[in-house]
Amino acid sequence: MNREHDLPAENRGPVVVAVVGPTATGKSDLALDLAERLGEPGAAAEVVNADAYQLYRGMDVGTAKVPEAERRGVRHHLLDVLEPAEDASVARYQEAARSVLDDVAARGARAVVVGGSGLYVRALLDDMRFPGTDPAVRAVLEERAEREGTRALHDELARLDPGAAASIGPANTRRVVRALEVIELTGEPFTANLPSQEYVRPTVQIGLDCDRAVLDARVASRVERMWAEGLVDEVRRLDAAGMGRTARRAVGYAEVLAHLRGETSEDAAREAVAANTRRLARKQMGWFGRDPRVRWLDAQSPTLVEDALSLVAAADAGDRPPGGPDAAGAGTPVRRSLGS
Repeated sequence: MNREHDLPAENRGPVVVAVVGPTATGKSDLALDLAERLGEPGAAAEVVNADAYQLYRGMDVGTAKVPEAERRGVRHHLLDVLEPAEDASVARYQEAARSVLDDVAARGARAVVVGGSGLYVRALLDDMRFPGTDPAVRAVLEERAEREGTRALHDELARLDPGAAASIGPANTRRVVRALEVIELTGEPFTANLPSQEYVRPTVQIGLDCDRAVLDARVASRVERMWAEGLVDEVRRLDAAGMGRTARRAVGYAEVLAHLRGETSEDAAREAVAANTRRLARKQMGWFGRDPRVRWLDAQSPTLVEDALSLVAAADAGDRPPGGPDAAGAGTPVRRSLGS
């Protein structure tokens, strides 16, 4: 298991800083501010992307990707590494991003992870494994489910992994089959492969929170700016070149594609982008708000950068929140909703 205490000492490096939270709260700006302030002579801090859609080349305006000219000379990783026709994979991202963290640490530099894709952030930072699949094993289990009934497979799961059976309903054929497939492929209980809130290396997560009304206004401004910067033309170019399933469903792109197909007006598409971005922000806040290790800061605070640097200093000193022996940074109350 790739936990921090199993890594060679030379690969552990400084505490990883992760800037997380809802879209439009200013994560990229804070990450750049921290990278500039946390860098050491000869070992500048480096930014590691954890936004699923900023992995794609050409998806710039709609993802609010920081233009290269505005990256302040800070080295960025895992931007523009996929073609839009490719489908993203969390497992592949985990492998690539952890390799980046190893390289950054080997240089003695600080990694500043930034992104609002909760699953990608956890895949990078936490003890999360992705067991493979075997079509033959799955076909046998699916045939058995059809012949014997899902209840029989669920009873088998209860014998092999009571915890998994308790969390998966006996009528959920897909999840029961997947659990039994993982057990057969790994020789371990399905629950052993579920993610845990345990960092694989010392980390401090800094969450940006924002009053709901303020965030909604920020979202509206961002959507207007995206239109002014040519989002429709960007989507038109990407569509002509070919977009895969993952890229086509990104907020900002799905709505414009519907407009380009003649299904909605441009004004309706713009309104849909704003509404779906607000909905995405609520979803992101729910995801990160359930993690007690996240240290929340007010995105509007005039002392935001200094407050964040204080959290990093505390983490460097070994101040630890709940969430496992590899955690860093003290805990704060869990935020349940925007503006709470």
